[in-house]
Order: sequence, then structure tokens, then C-alpha cells
Amino acid sequence: MSLTLQPVRVCNGSDEEGMLVFDDDQRLVAVLTHLSDQYGDVSGHWYLEAKFGLLDGLGHPTYADLDAAQESIRQRLARGR
Repeated sequence: MSLTLQPVRVCNGSDEEGMLVFDDDQRLVAVLTHLSDQYGDVSGHWYLEAKFGLLDGLGHPTYADLDAAQESIRQRLARGR
């Protein structure tokens, strides 16, 4: 399974750099937000801001980088099929 990322600005009150995450069928499955310096230990990580469909019960984890985020999302989507 491949995922497609599309940069986006997110109006969430603090961090605007984000990525839309689409699955193979070009369905939006998640929105990731890049965390700024104000988040201490997780600054620079990616936060799962919103999730849809099979990702719904995932919670709101953070990921060290986009590769880690994509791998986690891929695994979750693969388990749900």
C-alpha cells in the first residue's frame, strides 16, 4: 500500500505546517501537523491531528518523522482490510 502526502496549512491555532495523507484510492485518511518548538521533547515531530475511517480508533500519537508516520498509518490500514 502506498500513501500520498500533500502539504497543507492547518488552522489549528499554533502550528500551521501540515500534510494531508491519502490512500491508494486517493481517499483522505489523515491530517498530520508538524509540531513547533513550543512542544519540548516532541518538537519537530508530526502529530496525528485528524484521522478517518480505519484510523478512527488510533488516538493522537506523535511520530519522529514523516516516514514513521506513514509506516504506522500503512500498518493500521493494512490490518483493517
